[in-house]
Amino acid sequence: MIQTRIKKILVPMDGSATSFKALAQAIEIARTCQATILGINAISFLPAEFMPSVVPYKIYQKKEAGKFMEKAKLKAAKKGILFKYMIVYGNPVDQVINTAKSKKFDLIVIGARGKGRIAEVFLGSVSNAILHKSQIPVMIVK
Repeated sequence: MIQTRIKKILVPMDGSATSFKALAQAIEIARTCQATILGINAISFLPAEFMPSVVPYKIYQKKEAGKFMEKAKLKAAKKGILFKYMIVYGNPVDQVINTAKSKKFDLIVIGARGKGRIAEVFLGSVSNAILHKSQIPVMIVK
């Protein structure tokens, strides 16, 4: 039996309650395994017709992401877990998969549903796509 050690956990976060549930689960795993956590937030690009409003939108999105990532960092710190985060631009699925691969993560812990059903229908299910594209274990938290 091959036993893998979990040392690096990737937690995609969008500020939703479900993403914070995923973080809580990741923190418990990290405590057990003495692992570290990287939170990632991917800000999707807008269609070209929205170009005049893209810059203010990107600034707003990054500011909002920074707020909930700092909150996540505090939650992890209270449990003695090192939590770093990154805010990136692009397709959330691609960003998570590429980060997991390039930085050699052992586990992805993601919430089952993001900020809203409308966004989920419009964008497709990010967690489902990550589950199917990932080459490392994925835990989906409801």
